[in-house]
Amino acid sequence: MVEYNVIVLAAGQGKRMKAGKNKQFIELLKEPLIIHTLRKFIQDNWCRHIYLVINPLERTEMEMLLTNYSWHKQVIVVHGGKERQESGYQGLLAIKGDEQQRVIMIHDGARPFVEEQHLHALAQAAKQEKAALLAVPVTDTIKRKSGCKMETLDRSTLWAAQTPQAFDYNLIKNAHEKAISCNFLGTDDVSLVEALEMPVEIVEGSYRNVKITTPEDIMRAEMILNQQEE
Repeated sequence: MVEYNVIVLAAGQGKRMKAGKNKQFIELLKEPLIIHTLRKFIQDNWCRHIYLVINPLERTEMEMLLTNYSWHKQVIVVHGGKERQESGYQGLLAIKGDEQQRVIMIHDGARPFVEEQHLHALAQAAKQEKAALLAVPVTDTIKRKSGCKMETLDRSTLWAAQTPQAFDYNLIKNAHEKAISCNFLGTDDVSLVEALEMPVEIVEGSYRNVKITTPEDIMRAEMILNQQEE
């Protein structure tokens, strides 16, 4: 067993969802999206602590939700920032003392379908290699266009990055602080480690580990949930 702590990012407003509210509160089969995501970690006995990073303006609503599920003692609420990267850093700062010795995972609150077997494989990889991410091989043909030039990329070398992404605490904290000092805004946490020219291990995940981003994703998510209940 490799025990880990997880930072769940739920502070974004999800403008592409066009829901008029944080998409974390959108219901999938009568339960908020964030509940489906948190349950994955609540039920995993490898998970030591959950740090839920939120918009400060939504603290009351989120705490009421956690209380309704009796998770208020298991989930530590942290105020996030304007950007995802800033929210991740605030989550890191909330981890104190001996908990910094554990593997640290960073996960999107809008990915409710990560599987326990992949969480365990990821924790083990990060424990050994200090940085790892879930990803799946790209199945589409990918083109790159620059000016009038078009080229087809080698699909066998391409991976679609997912979360969680998992790290040694000191490595990912240093990567964030280096990015802050350089005014570098990465697309995910692994990109900050890449900027340090440190190796990152890929753990193959599942194509079901989708991120809920658009209204169309809601229907797909409910189909997955219905399949899981059959």
